[in-house]
Amino acid sequence: MALTRDFKETIQERAKTEPAFRIGLLTEAAECLFRDELTEAKLLLRDYVNATLGFEELGRLTSKKPQSLMRMLSANGNPSLENIALIISSLRKHEGIELRVGAE
Repeated sequence: MALTRDFKETIQERAKTEPAFRIGLLTEAAECLFRDELTEAKLLLRDYVNATLGFEELGRLTSKKPQSLMRMLSANGNPSLENIALIISSLRKHEGIELRVGAE
């Protein structure tokens, strides 16, 4: 199902005005990785990038081509673990947060 323009705009607006929402996107993406929900994790990371720094800036931070990053974070993308770690590390530094793993 294609996202509507209104939905994308809503995500971007909330990300611009609500730091907790941005952090929630990154946290949920990391949690999805641990639950083996890889497609969801990639799409959450893509939403974060589109709503915040953009793929050009992420490319600069990771020394990767923006087009490659866009492909990696698409539903059908197949990024290596090394690339996922680099992306998440770059995004958490951009946001100025630490992510920690916890057990329940």
